[in-house]
Amino acid sequence: MNKIAVVYWTCSGNTEIMANCIAEGARSAGAEVSMFTSADFTASNLDSYDVVAFGCPAMGAETLEESEFEPMFSDLEGQLKDRKIALFGSYGWGDGQWMRDWYARCSDDGAKLFGDEGLIVNETPDEAAEDVCKELGRELSVW
Repeated sequence: MNKIAVVYWTCSGNTEIMANCIAEGARSAGAEVSMFTSADFTASNLDSYDVVAFGCPAMGAETLEESEFEPMFSDLEGQLKDRKIALFGSYGWGDGQWMRDWYARCSDDGAKLFGDEGLIVNETPDEAAEDVCKELGRELSVW
């Protein structure tokens, strides 16, 4: 089983719900999971985990949150090569461009990305979306 870090930033609580469901799914499959807000995760944490799931909602003109999450994530760039990374987040407008841009950044940095795109949920996750998040956690536990 993998040792997983779930690192997230939330404003309205939607991305936190997703993070908790991902962690729940991973734990239910036997993974060891640690949760961090973006303020509490640094590059020195990377080596302690087999997989890192990063979560951030779309902000403004479909960008990552700029005061905490973006600085933390920028500090990690250049260190993601060959690391197993999953991306997730919620949005309330747009078409998911922030996730496509974020996915491309990770890919350009050489990360091993889970899936063909990140997991996005419009607004507050409903029961079906929570189930998808839990399934992501289960899949990350053995990836």
